[in-house]
Amino acid sequence: MRVALTFDTEHPDGPHRPGAADEILAFLAGEAVSATFFLEGRWARANPATAARIAADGHLVGSHSFCHAHLPAFSPRGLRREIRDAERAIREVTGADPRPWFRCPYGDGWDDPGVQGALEELGYRHVGWDVILGDWERERDAPALLAALADGLRRCDGEAVVLLHSWPQATVEALPAMVGSLRAQGAALVRVDQLARAPQAVVF
Repeated sequence: MRVALTFDTEHPDGPHRPGAADEILAFLAGEAVSATFFLEGRWARANPATAARIAADGHLVGSHSFCHAHLPAFSPRGLRREIRDAERAIREVTGADPRPWFRCPYGDGWDDPGVQGALEELGYRHVGWDVILGDWERERDAPALLAALADGLRRCDGEAVVLLHSWPQATVEALPAMVGSLRAQGAALVRVDQLARAPQAVVF
């Protein structure tokens, strides 16, 4: 099995572990694991050193919009500005071009014709997920994330995209056991662009 660990990297919207993204990067570097990070443009500007390290460490960089809002609520002009502003911020801070990788905030709008059209026009495609751990939920702890991972992978065949976030404490605490368990099962940990189905328009 090939498993892509993906991290939505944004301003936290709940209790979080300060410095969590840096801890995640340090762990991934120590284990030689490549992952995919979807960066909120505002977050990248507010955390330039960490954002730059994501790209420098060889992780795949995608866009998670500029301000992490519900994309279908934007006007056509505002939506395109949101996508372009995120791209500009990410490129300025990391030196990486996030195209074509884009993850809609909340997964909202990936099937909306207006959002789809804007993404395609600007050179993006939405990347969803196969396994969702709910690591942003307050009551979730590391054992709950590990159980959700095991359960989710049982429903996958050959490849899986796992949704994580770069700020919850439970994610930092669970990540070593996640990687250890996946490797024990013989899984290859890859970036989204290394999946066989990466050229597909949508992963969901």
